[in-house]
Amino acid sequence: MDIFKGRNLLEFSDRFKTDLDCKEYLSGLKEQHTYHCIKCNHNACQIKIDFARQYNVCGHKESATANTLFHKVKFGVRKAFFICFEMATSTKSLSASYMGVRYGVTEKTARFFMLKVRESMSSSGNNPMDGNVHVDEFVLGGREQGKVGRSYNSKKKKAVTAVQLTEDGKIKRMYAMKIEDFSAQSLQYIFVNHISREAKVTTDKWRGYKPIAKAYNIKQIESNKGLNFKALHTMIHQVKSWIRTTYSWVSDSNLNRYFNEFCFRINRSQSKATIFNNLMVKMVQGDKISQAELIGN
Repeated sequence: MDIFKGRNLLEFSDRFKTDLDCKEYLSGLKEQHTYHCIKCNHNACQIKIDFARQYNVCGHKESATANTLFHKVKFGVRKAFFICFEMATSTKSLSASYMGVRYGVTEKTARFFMLKVRESMSSSGNNPMDGNVHVDEFVLGGREQGKVGRSYNSKKKKAVTAVQLTEDGKIKRMYAMKIEDFSAQSLQYIFVNHISREAKVTTDKWRGYKPIAKAYNIKQIESNKGLNFKALHTMIHQVKSWIRTTYSWVSDSNLNRYFNEFCFRINRSQSKATIFNNLMVKMVQGDKISQAELIGN
């Protein structure tokens, strides 16, 4: 299969001129990963002219978008491909309202599909960060009178982030996630999900990390107003600025999905040529998600 490489919109539009071109691409991705019939569990099938699959044993026929995150996309697979391309290759992505205007769909339709894409951008957790890792917490939201530092009763959204640094102190990978509070019980999840036990972790002297240090190699130092964590605080500033300027407001239930999108692009900054194909693989392998599930989560 000839995968699409690059970030040029004109080349992309030439490659995917019709919905059929998009379905052919999805069918090719399915061939790379063994797909089984949901009825008979066999994989022997015939590829039809519209790139649907008809399985030999039971005769069940499924479209190229079936059992993927493109399942039942009603506004056109080509438009969905273009939205995925924008989200994967642009520096800051676009708001749902602007995406809707750009591709001729309603804001609500654009928002729900973009949430599906962000869901697929989540990390598999199969490659935890090792080496030199810095961890810190932050909040999103405006100033609240009388609420300073790590106030537990603040209305601000709380989050924790971890970055893996190269030998010369540059960002290699990043993950962020929403937390309920700044306790060790909440902070531990970024370690469990994204950090290897062999990693050399550096944090500030917040007491919430002390219980976690029993299982991880953690060194606690003074933050010095962020000067000892320059690369980490630069990324925190970027993700907060990105959410504030592009979307203005994000609900608690969707915050992790927006973090997924930001970190997906950061973590593939060294493989930008294949970032769209990487997203397509995740979209094909991801379980279909209904609108009710998006709202419920």
